Amino acid sequence: MKKIILVCALAVLMFACKSTSATSTKTDRKSQVAIKGDWVISAVTYPGSQYVKVNSFQLADSECFVGSTWKFVSNNNKGTMALTKTNCVAFSSPITWFVNDQGQFVLKVLDAGEKARKVRDGYILGLANQTETSFQLVDKIDVAGKMTDVVYQFQKTN
Repeated sequence: MKKIILVCALAVLMFACKSTSATSTKTDRKSQVAIKGDWVISAVTYPGSQYVKVNSFQLADSECFVGSTWKFVSNNNKGTMALTKTNCVAFSSPITWFVNDQGQFVLKVLDAGEKARKVRDGYILGLANQTETSFQLVDKIDVAGKMTDVVYQFQKTN
């Protein structure tokens, strides 16, 4: 996945790249069932956030994901996500997702009516700190040659 990162302090355009190949397609049903329901992203954190802007999921600035709503259906690995933050682009989409047996969260953002198998691009994130009411998705990106964790903090809403 390529991401464009703008380093504001230096006004330099950088490209951030990461691998997008899942190493396993076997699912971790226990983790998936625990994610079932409605969630909101309460925070997006990463080192240098005051200087570096991250374009999350090739959709919007990572700050636009704070307050976004996510619905995960575990029995068919479908769901929805919506960006609704003021001063950000409004966006909503169906998604498909699963958690593999290596703790990777595999996500595809779909266009309306589009079948997941037709979507070639997806995102692989680490699943961390999972409880009944919260979990984190961790994206590893390359910022100026250094791997950096972007952490999406999810809170359960139902």
